[in-house]
Amino acid sequence: MVRTVFEKQDVIPLVAEVFRELGYEGASMSAITARTRLSKGSLYHFFPGGKEEMAAEILAHVDGWFVTEMFVPLEQDEPRAAIAQMWEATDAYFRSGRRVCLIGAFALDETRDRFAAPIRLYFQRWIKALEGALVRGGVETARARLLAEEAVVGIQGALTLARALNDDGIFGRTLAQLQARTEASLSLDH
Repeated sequence: MVRTVFEKQDVIPLVAEVFRELGYEGASMSAITARTRLSKGSLYHFFPGGKEEMAAEILAHVDGWFVTEMFVPLEQDEPRAAIAQMWEATDAYFRSGRRVCLIGAFALDETRDRFAAPIRLYFQRWIKALEGALVRGGVETARARLLAEEAVVGIQGALTLARALNDDGIFGRTLAQLQARTEASLSLDH
């Protein structure tokens, strides 16, 4: 049965899950229609540029969520509260390690070159936003940069390992360790 969708914003999360499951190359139009239960006509209505436009819109949608829920709070809010919220939002967004980072997945395959700018900007902004919050929280700049890079690397690595080993606990343990490390640095340096 074909699904009825009225807004493009309703379609983006459906198609995003197909890309998460199958990757960019594996997400053929027939796979997208089968998994979303949307007709090809509906998909082309919302995305006249086809699969490449879908991927670009999905990347923008994911980035928009991170900007609102994590990056802006890290850049503007009280540092300790914003960093604590980042850990909660990260766990929720990635469903405690059960959800692949779509931008990270795109960064690992041949899709990387096609969407290099948004992929790079997403990771750069996350690192810079966390680094800025740590510095505002009293952590020395060079140390804050290393902690921020370590956090993003740890999150991405934990997502990959949790999926590869089919062990969601890896993600939770890694998040807890990274959170403890950043909190200890805030306490030490402030």
